Amino acid sequence: MSEDQPKKEDQLFIHLVNTFVQSAWISLGKVKNPVSDKIERNVEQATYYIDLLDMLQTKMKGNLSEWEEQYIIHSLSELKLNYIDEKKKPSDDEDSKKKKIDDSSSASADSKKGKKSTKKKQKER
Repeated sequence: MSEDQPKKEDQLFIHLVNTFVQSAWISLGKVKNPVSDKIERNVEQATYYIDLLDMLQTKMKGNLSEWEEQYIIHSLSELKLNYIDEKKKPSDDEDSKKKKIDDSSSASADSKKGKKSTKKKQKER
């Protein structure tokens, strides 16, 4: 094996890191879930993957090449910045509750309009 070619262990480590990074992006709703083919957001799940990467970085300290160390640092930084942005957004539950409230308010308003027009028609007769 040539010196330029990464060792199998190095390739497997990067693959493991990439698996967690990709899962975190999917959980943050930044990438389509390949299974459902939809954008799905689960911030708690993203936290799990970010914590796994943090733990890997801590446990592997001193055992990584400079490139591997920088790769995991950069990946974590990007994920954490995006996590903060996603955390500021209302959750999907809050969005659906707000939509239900908005829908019921407009339905209630439509219902009231309907009652008024019915009463008005009855008065006209």
